[in-house]
Formats: sequence, C-alpha cells, structure tokens
Amino acid sequence: MQWSSYTTGERIKILRGNDIHQTHLAEMTNLALATIQAAEQDKRLSLSTLMKIADALGVDTSVILGQQAPRRMMYLPDRTMLRNLSQAVHDTAAGMLPEAIEVEDEAGLRGAIDRCWASYWQGQYTEAGSLVVPLLPQAAANLRGQAAGEQGEAWGLLADAYRIAAYVANLMGARDLAYAAIGHAQLAAERSDDELQPALVTSGRAWVYLRDARLGDALKLAEKAAVEIEPRFSRATPEQLTVYGSHINFAAVVASRMKNKELVKDYLSQSNATGARMGGEHRARGTLFGPVTADTQAVGIAVALGQTGKALDLIRGIPDASLNVLTKAARNRFAMDKALAQADAKLYDASLETLEAALINAPVWARHQALPGVIVQKVGRASTTRLRRVSALIGVRSGVDSGYAPATTKTAL
Repeated sequence: MQWSSYTTGERIKILRGNDIHQTHLAEMTNLALATIQAAEQDKRLSLSTLMKIADALGVDTSVILGQQAPRRMMYLPDRTMLRNLSQAVHDTAAGMLPEAIEVEDEAGLRGAIDRCWASYWQGQYTEAGSLVVPLLPQAAANLRGQAAGEQGEAWGLLADAYRIAAYVANLMGARDLAYAAIGHAQLAAERSDDELQPALVTSGRAWVYLRDARLGDALKLAEKAAVEIEPRFSRATPEQLTVYGSHINFAAVVASRMKNKELVKDYLSQSNATGARMGGEHRARGTLFGPVTADTQAVGIAVALGQTGKALDLIRGIPDASLNVLTKAARNRFAMDKALAQADAKLYDASLETLEAALINAPVWARHQALPGVIVQKVGRASTTRLRRVSALIGVRSGVDSGYAPATTKTAL
C-alpha cells in the first residue's frame, strides 16, 4: 500500500508507532487528548494542530498529509535527528549561528569530531548525527574567531563536520541533505591547509553519487580522490597510507559496480600493496584501512562482479578471529557481503542464517542498510519461517521509501 493511500489519521498512527501512545503525543504537543484522538479518527485537524503533531513526530507536514513518504525505517529519534541536522547544516552554511554559542578551541573540536566518527563506525548513526548538530556551529564559530590568513586549520575542522553530516544523511536516505552537506564540505576543504582534506571530501561525494546510481560520475571522483593523494611509499606516513588505501579500495568498489574488471584488478592490486605495506589496520581521518579491510572488501567486489565462487573462496580464507580488528560497521558489512555471496550461490538457508545473525547482532545499524532487503529479494527457496523472521528484523514496510531510488546490488553500499 502506498503512503498516499492511507488517511491522514492512519499516517499519524503509523508515525507515532507502538512506542508513543496517544496520551504521550498529547503531552509532547501540549494538545488535549481529545484533539489527538479526533485527528487520528480523521474528524478534525486544524493547521495549528497539524504543525504541532508534525514537529513532535519529527516530520514535515507534507509527510502527514501524504504528499511525501517518510524515510525508510525511521523511528522518532531518527527523524528528529535528521530535522535537527538539516537545520544545523543549512543555518551554519548561511552564517546563522546561535547567539549564546560557546566557542570550542581546535583541540576540543578535534576531540568532538573523533567522537562523531567513533559513533559512526559503531553503526550508531542517529547518535553520530546528533553529535554533529552542535559541532557544526561550534566549528563555524571557531572559524570566525581566527585571524585572516590563519584560518586553514579551522576550515579543515569545518569540512570534517560537514563531511560527517553528509555521511549520516547519505546512509539514512536523506538525499538532498547529503548533497548539500558534501557541497559545503567541499568549499571548506578547498580553503583548508590540509592536503588530504579535498580528497577526503571528493571521495565522500563519490559515495553519495554511488548511492544515487550515478556510477560514471562516482568512478571519476573516486579515481580523482585516489590519484590526488597517492603517496610515495618509501616516505608515506601511516595516516597517508590509511587514507590512500581507503580511497583506492573505494575506487575498486565503484569500478566493480560498473563491471570494469581491468580497473578493479588494477585498484585491488594497489589496495593489497598498501595493506601489506601497512602490516596492520590503522585508523585515521574518519576511516580505517589495512590488510584485513582490503581482504574483506574484496569479497563485496567479487560479488558485484558476479564472481560468486571467488567470493566464497575469499570468505573461507579470512579467519573469523581476524575480523576483530575491524570496526563494528565494517564487520557487519562483511556479513552482508557474505550473505549476498551465499544467496548468489543458491545457499539460501546459509544466506539467511548469516543475515539473521548480523541483524540480531546489530539491529540499530541494520535499520539503515539497504542491502538486507536486496538479499531477501534474491532468496527464493529458503525456509518460510526463517524468511518471515528475517523480513520482520529488516522491518520492510510497503510505501515507505528513502530519498533515493530503490537500492540494488550496484548502489547498496
């Protein structure tokens, strides 16, 4: 059933879900319980009541009126965070900062950025976005306080804040916000004195393009980002190798979505060489890279190229114990690639077993992923009981969409 097919009252009920009762919604809106009940029964809904309910439920009035579908699998905290994040991104870009803002020094801002990335790589996207909301105006206020000619580092911090905002928005299906945030990040990065910053943002924009099925544009940007920061291995620092390895690996991912096997081979060769040079996983600049990352991401690349047998061989060659060095989000993503490879090999029950374990292990992370739905669509002969169980964990809802076109194996990253 399409979102627009529900009545306004039914849409309010769906949006408040099982966790918010009518009495709670009345308290949140400072409206009478009878007013909430009348709205949900489609008896009476004034403009003032509509706006208060929309604000409490963290959506635009157009969502309640059925003119726009809510984001896929968004609960109230997710919707509220996204609205606040959107306001922070747009207000900060317009120079509209809170009057009583406390200006953090650059060390404090760097610590806040690190906390954002830590939440992000744990798969806590709502938490990461919530942390960025105050960070953006603080980074902008810090920039204002710097003397002309001494703003390079401050611009870099602001670029980092916008980039995290773009990543959160991209994962949560807020397409327009992702484009806006990564655009502001690009402008800030170009003014920074950080040689890695522009490439980091360019790679982020490539990811937004990939999610939007702009594969050719994504590949051009991914290649550009990797080439711009290719280090001389003899003098490269762990930070430079981490950023470069992550970028060249992403270029391989995008090339695999375009079925360009020659490019994939070239990029994977460079990725593996970088991982071997590093000797272990290293975290820097909002990313993690090393030999285990290179090995696990090669699985998803093989799946994208239709090389199911190779993907399963790669999986068997990766010891479970080695996965502990990865971030939680990276481990979960590897489980998704494994489940997809098993589905392609018609190992349907094994695929659902792998998928179900990942969904149970990381329900918050899974809520914002498109790939589980793609895997379920591929599974045709599995246990009906397990299929129902997995579908319930994914939380598929008819008529509830993200800001992008429906995900496919090419764009679900």
